[in-house]
Amino acid sequence: MVRRTDTRKRMLDSAAELFHSQGYHATGLTQLTSAVGAPKGSLYFHFPGGKEQLAAEAVRLSGERLCDVLRSLATAAPDPAAAVDLVVDTLAASLGDSDFERGCPLATIALDAAGESEAIRSACDDGYASWQDALAGYFTQQGLPAARAASLATVVLSSIEGALLFAKIRRDVTPLRTVAAHLHTTVEREFS
Repeated sequence: MVRRTDTRKRMLDSAAELFHSQGYHATGLTQLTSAVGAPKGSLYFHFPGGKEQLAAEAVRLSGERLCDVLRSLATAAPDPAAAVDLVVDTLAASLGDSDFERGCPLATIALDAAGESEAIRSACDDGYASWQDALAGYFTQQGLPAARAASLATVVLSSIEGALLFAKIRRDVTPLRTVAAHLHTTVEREFS
């Protein structure tokens, strides 16, 4: 028998995937529950706030997962510019592998529903803030003053986010490659 926590976790995992590729409004309750083989009522059992609560928790999960990836890539890189290259390469590969359906795990739902749901907006904001904090912390560990590291992290993440959107729309990773080249130079200059 599947335990309650297993069903809840499977729902969260599935919702994170569906919201990432389809957004909030294009993802229905039936799709969310049938993806894990659960009755519709189980969604409300595990998420009394319904689809909105599930979406907010799925966004938080997606944000945490990407933050872990960012930290891992940064520590694997020989220097900050190479770390940014690894991040862009990883995101470009993920986007291409998904046939340009899955860009940023937060952007699709943020653009779709953050304006109408405080819970979703807050979850998206927390996710972006955690990425910025992780990258700024890494830049600080590498020798930049905290304020400068935070500023650079904002520039890097905002540039990547915009390039992901362009790449998704154009169905071509060239915008990511272009931004990566400029960010590489910018980050190298910051640390020289």
